[in-house]
Amino acid sequence: MLPRDTLDQITRRFEFLEARLGEVSDPAEIASLSREYAGLKEVVALIGAWRAAQAALEEAEAMRDDPEMRALAEEEAEAQRARIEALERDLRVALLPRDAADDRPGILEIRPGTGGEEAALFAADLLRMYQRYAEAQGWGVEIVEIAHTELGGVKEAVVRVQGAGVFARLKYESGVHRVQRVPSTESGGRVHTSAATVAVLPEAAEVDVEIDPNDLRIDTMRASGAGGQHVNTTDSAVRITHLPSGIVVTSSEKSQHQNRAIALDILRAKLFDAERRRSTEARAADRRAQVGSGDRSERIRTYNFPQGRLTDHRINLTLYKLDQVMAGDLDEVIDALSAHDQAARLAEMDQ
Repeated sequence: MLPRDTLDQITRRFEFLEARLGEVSDPAEIASLSREYAGLKEVVALIGAWRAAQAALEEAEAMRDDPEMRALAEEEAEAQRARIEALERDLRVALLPRDAADDRPGILEIRPGTGGEEAALFAADLLRMYQRYAEAQGWGVEIVEIAHTELGGVKEAVVRVQGAGVFARLKYESGVHRVQRVPSTESGGRVHTSAATVAVLPEAAEVDVEIDPNDLRIDTMRASGAGGQHVNTTDSAVRITHLPSGIVVTSSEKSQHQNRAIALDILRAKLFDAERRRSTEARAADRRAQVGSGDRSERIRTYNFPQGRLTDHRINLTLYKLDQVMAGDLDEVIDALSAHDQAARLAEMDQ
């Protein structure tokens, strides 16, 4: 258990933030203090419950000297010990270092990997799956860039997802997703294996990444929608190239002015993600480190349609509810991945 003086420091910091928020008027400081306040609120509530359980335990132990109350006191003491143990476990999890990007909106990128047209069709299925999941969470979804194949598959999709805790939930989806099924284009009924890559980036604020306008090349071009629909008659699509990094982003869904702003947001997210990966040394500086090359052997998850089975290979989780998952029911998978991550970080703390 953490030392009591550490818990006292956390409580005092929370009380300071509470008082300070009633005094300041600067919007930037209010936003900064509010984030820290919100992050400590759950911890302080757990500390209060832990202290109450400790007091109840001491009271129960004091009652054991009374022969008439001993049995009741023992029962109460046992209950409070169990409650204290559970609260200490919850406190340790709550005090794990948080990913500063967890509360941010996310940029979701989906592309087909190996498998040709079937991989593109599977990429379209993944896009619908994430759209349904986002809708169930009450998140906003905005398609920034999408390119379709003739059969309705997706060559590339870039999506902004906005809402509370988007990146915290979706960050585990980055990687190669493998599908095993009989393609609609297969006349012989044979099961094919294909793959699609998913990358999830935290959206960055302007204060996170400073972009020098001299480092940008901005091109406008004629935009066209899916299958030739919604073709603009003016050059409204925007492509921005970040010259130092070579990152290229495009947006072609709205007016030129909006496209420029959206493309800059996505560029900022990519630069922010690259910096996060460099600073933590968790991933290489290149996007391929996150999603791999799209080869089937690099998969993080397999979707087996003939068996109705989903397997997440990182945590050896298998669920026979593939229809529900593809309909956007991802909570069980994401909860398991989040719990596994917490357990791994707790184990590191105990070493």
